[in-house]
Amino acid sequence: MKLKSRITNFTLALVILGFTGCRLSNEKSKPVATADIIIYGGTSAAISAAVEAKRSGKSVIVVSPDIHLGGLSSGGLGYTDTGDKSVIGGLAREFYHRVWLHYNTSEAWNWQKKEEYGNQGQGTPAMDGENRTMWIFEPHVAEKVFEDMVAEEQIRVDRDEWLDREKGVEMKDGKIVSITTLSGKTYTGKMFLDATYEGDLMAAAGVSYHVGREGKEVYGEEWNGVQTGVLHHKHWFEADISPYVVPGDPSSGLLPRVSGEDPGERHSGDNKIQAYCFRLCMSNYPDNRIPFPKPEDYDPMNYELLARSLETGRKDWFEKFDAIPNHKTDTNNHGPLSSDNIGMNYDYPEAGYERRKEIIKEHENYQKGLLWFVANDPRIPEDIQTEMQKWGLAKDEFKDNGNWPHQIYVREARRMIGDFVMTENELLKKSPTPKPIGMGSYTMDSHNVQRYVKPDGFVQNEGDIGVSTNGPYTISYGSLVSKKEDCKNLLVPVCLSSSHIAFGSIRMEPVFMILGQSAAAAAVLAIDENTVVQDVDYNKLKDVLLAKGQILEKK
Repeated sequence: MKLKSRITNFTLALVILGFTGCRLSNEKSKPVATADIIIYGGTSAAISAAVEAKRSGKSVIVVSPDIHLGGLSSGGLGYTDTGDKSVIGGLAREFYHRVWLHYNTSEAWNWQKKEEYGNQGQGTPAMDGENRTMWIFEPHVAEKVFEDMVAEEQIRVDRDEWLDREKGVEMKDGKIVSITTLSGKTYTGKMFLDATYEGDLMAAAGVSYHVGREGKEVYGEEWNGVQTGVLHHKHWFEADISPYVVPGDPSSGLLPRVSGEDPGERHSGDNKIQAYCFRLCMSNYPDNRIPFPKPEDYDPMNYELLARSLETGRKDWFEKFDAIPNHKTDTNNHGPLSSDNIGMNYDYPEAGYERRKEIIKEHENYQKGLLWFVANDPRIPEDIQTEMQKWGLAKDEFKDNGNWPHQIYVREARRMIGDFVMTENELLKKSPTPKPIGMGSYTMDSHNVQRYVKPDGFVQNEGDIGVSTNGPYTISYGSLVSKKEDCKNLLVPVCLSSSHIAFGSIRMEPVFMILGQSAAAAAVLAIDENTVVQDVDYNKLKDVLLAKGQILEKK
């Protein structure tokens, strides 16, 4: 018995050792990739940063949860929100120059003659021959430009790689050592950039951040917090519209997507964020359109408020069908009930991947239902419906996703609380901005945050703000880096350190490209000087940025 027991124990030990050896061997064999700079994200900022890093002589890997590169710039937002184009420099300007080169070829105009295109842009011609830039473009064109830049610089891009947000960030002495994705791949580097719209790497690294609107008292801002009664754009109900299933009867219940909660006191903070939507690429060219699909779980009651609004005589449904080349649009939200899915995204910033997928799908179904409703429901005025039936999704865009954009418009998610916080006071030039590394100029623009019932019993939207910055403003280097006690080798060019209302201007795609390049330039300097990102020599960084064509002051 003893001999048999010893043999059994010995055999068991060998088995355990064998399994342990396999486990250790497997652990050692897990793929580990190393580069000077690791960039998490596939946005326009990520690609801009990667190109800057590679051109500066550093090795770089883009770890992208996305398959398609470019974020919103290639995801339907082709009618670029630019503001003052003269302050867009560096790689951002190179991107729009490459778009201009594309549209100066005959191959670019397959559904429309070049001379037939209206050439209407935001503030300047869409095709700006004088400055050799083009600011209005089709989604697939933008994606090709990003892909060309990556290919030319031979940048490694690992796609469909999702950060393990629970245990995928290894920290040591206040620095990120490595990140690991859900597929098991590990990436080590000297510097890391979070270039996602959500700020997932930043959050997983333990960096301080905020979600929602700050109250007025936090940074002394007039346009932050709840803004009940402030109606800046046309995205509100101009007539008295009942929010109830049976008009005027509260006992019948509220219509879908109307909150029964108190909206909050003016200027108070909350945890709500501005609405998301998809920027749709539509076509009215018969050979390049497909009919609007009827979505899953279609419910016309979701759009009852639109019908009631149109019954008052509104005729602005097509106002944001902005023309892009080849008889297509970049169609954005417009009006009191439109593509913005107000109030349905509050948990998106912190949500897990599966919950985010659910939110994105719900937004897709809502927006598809809206298109179907306007094109088919008998309550839509005949003139609007007849025109709407001429439109459909562009057949030659997003072909691997049912012609639907692959990127939802994450207008705002997490925002870092970093070394310096950009607020409306810097944008309005009431307070100085230290260490500028780029410029913005677009209106401080927040879309609606909630739809509620006013004390008089009628429905209204809240949170839509549009305030001019009165010219370009500078963005501080300190807004790209965390507090030193949080992390010493991370830069965040998208979910940067900014208040809600200041982010409403900074969040434009050209600015993200600018900030991506500047962040990468700073990472390169930090490596070369063997220092942490908070201690980068700003004068050296400034010289580098100016040499690369970045604009740091309005001339």
